Amino acid sequence: MITRKKNIKLEGKHQKPILADVFYIKSQEKKPIVIFCHGYKGFKDWGAWDLVADAFANAGFLFVKFNFSHNGGTVEQPIDFPDLEAFGNNTYIKELDDLETIIDWVSGTDFGYKGMADTAEISLIGHSRGGGIVTIKAAEDPRISKLISWAGVSDYKERFPKGKAFELWNKKGVYYIENGRTKQQMPHYLGFYTSFIDNEERLTIKKAAKKIKIPHLIIHGTHDPTVSLEEGQNIHSWNPNSELFLIEGADHVFGAKHPWSHNEMPAYLKEITVKSIDFALL
Repeated sequence: MITRKKNIKLEGKHQKPILADVFYIKSQEKKPIVIFCHGYKGFKDWGAWDLVADAFANAGFLFVKFNFSHNGGTVEQPIDFPDLEAFGNNTYIKELDDLETIIDWVSGTDFGYKGMADTAEISLIGHSRGGGIVTIKAAEDPRISKLISWAGVSDYKERFPKGKAFELWNKKGVYYIENGRTKQQMPHYLGFYTSFIDNEERLTIKKAAKKIKIPHLIIHGTHDPTVSLEEGQNIHSWNPNSELFLIEGADHVFGAKHPWSHNEMPAYLKEITVKSIDFALL
């Protein structure tokens, strides 16, 4: 029987709480830890992520997923984006700090599941933008033992507006992206860009990937319209010791969508989950 502890409230470093979920099966055995980071316009309860967590728990892991503090969700409404002001003020540095808070939590004495957690085995999984976050964190935090990215981005700088769009952003201090599902106009304040420029050395995924010494799995769908296959291939080229696992025909979310009303994962997502479990168990 899987135990699911949902919406655990943690204090973040940036005046907003972090909500976390923990999935596991009760036993006396120490369990390796997996921490999952959602992507851009994402959240811990998106689509089939709970089914992914169940699969890892059934395989003997203690699985942790969380909402970044400024992802646009709130404690009262962790799904979707009621707090667009927080979303607009998010930065990559805040996301790295949030992930550090989670790693500190699972590694620390206050972790309520410490008796069953093997803190010497912490794997990170990141989807999309979260793939870049976990790559950077794995390069700088010796507590991480394995790194897995799902449809991970390879270059944050390339994703900023350019030309006249950037000039308009610089002038107005904000630009908006429409959420295709919720139809919200989601803001990005200029601080998102200036924070990146101030921390560009740290936030360059290429530099981080070249530093990775731990086992590193890169998973990418060949029909990803959001993050091109070339980005996964780039990351693999920067760390030749990594494993590149391609899913023929898979899109950016490996066949899932939100909401996901089925009891089974879509086939592509199930395939990458099985692959990731096997890799994390090595």
